[in-house]
Amino acid sequence: MDRVHCPSHVQFLTLELYLFFSFVLDIIRPKRVLKLNKIGSKMLIDSFGRTVDYIRISVTNRCNFRCQYCMPDTPEDFFDAEEDIPLAQLLELVKVAIDEGVKKIRITGGEPMIRKDLDWFIAQIYLYNPEIDIALTTNGFYLRHFAKSLKEAGLKRINVSLDSLKPERVALISKKNVLPQILEGIDLALSVGLIVKLNMVPLKGVNEDEIPDLIAFAQSKKVTIRFIEFMENSHAKEGATGLRQKEILERVAERFSYKKIEKEFFGPATLYELEGGGKFGIIAPHNDDFCESCNRVRISSDGKIIPCLYFEDAVDAKEAMEKGDREGIRRALLQAVTNKPEKNEWREEDNKTSGRAFYQTGG
Repeated sequence: MDRVHCPSHVQFLTLELYLFFSFVLDIIRPKRVLKLNKIGSKMLIDSFGRTVDYIRISVTNRCNFRCQYCMPDTPEDFFDAEEDIPLAQLLELVKVAIDEGVKKIRITGGEPMIRKDLDWFIAQIYLYNPEIDIALTTNGFYLRHFAKSLKEAGLKRINVSLDSLKPERVALISKKNVLPQILEGIDLALSVGLIVKLNMVPLKGVNEDEIPDLIAFAQSKKVTIRFIEFMENSHAKEGATGLRQKEILERVAERFSYKKIEKEFFGPATLYELEGGGKFGIIAPHNDDFCESCNRVRISSDGKIIPCLYFEDAVDAKEAMEKGDREGIRRALLQAVTNKPEKNEWREEDNKTSGRAFYQTGG
């Protein structure tokens, strides 16, 4: 068969198309993303020399629970969904933070799974940089519906609040009769391959006696449980009182032998190893050294960057996000990092109540 002669200008056009599509494919391949957005090129350092490489993003302040330690007296219809900044705008802040050296992103609420298109948001973070450790904190109620899609989107780990194994106590603490749904969600999250941790807030006269039972439950699921000291805040139930680290350890010792091992990687917990296998952690904001290695800032669902969970000051980045002003977002992020205080005021010698609404910042 005779060869068909191809005019030189057509050959040149074909080559141009080939190079163009090769360039496009090279950009959208994951290896290209890694090259362009490699972690570690920059670092955020606060005024006390602490590296800030972790942001917690509250995608909504709405929640379907009314927990005693958070916002028990807030009406269900208190929040307006229109106040939540669009996820596409939050994504721009995330990208700026990653470019500035952030390595871990935790998505919180309120209850984050109330927010529509959460799987899209997680997928976009993953596509921008697959090396980022993407985590989520939840009350667990919606996990049975969304665990699989969130894992497929790029979510790596999840923290689930589990304050009791008794249905009537879960209802007392959260004002919702939801224990079966939470347990189902935990099992499904584990089955799809998510790394699961459990969180418990031990409250005096409410659930403190269940600390050993929850450790045994965590052991049975081969997950870590963390006990979080109640952080006094003006939105919690009046008179609510939590256990301190020493009291928590005394409860653990009623049934288990343990030894202290290390500080939690990427987290504030002190970890302990159980003699029979497994670990538990304690988050103790009342300890004087709690803030020494603080590596995070928080983003609220209305566009504020919060330097510290305890204090109420924040840097407003909403306008910059609405305009897509990356430099404005960057300046706001740097200002928030600079504004980080040395310590909170939950420490034993101060033990002051915070005015911060934790449902707006994710705790």
